[in-house]
Amino acid sequence: MAISKMLANITQFVSEAFMRIFSPTDDAYPMIGFQPFTGIPYKERNAASW
Repeated sequence: MAISKMLANITQFVSEAFMRIFSPTDDAYPMIGFQPFTGIPYKERNAASW
């Protein structure tokens, strides 16, 4: 009885992991839209002149 219960638990664990890996993403990000700028603006006068 204990072996069959342990085998069922292992099978459930592996199948849930498989479903999580190969299921579509559940992110709530919009496909398009405003993308905020988070970088540093380029200033030509501060660039190194070679």
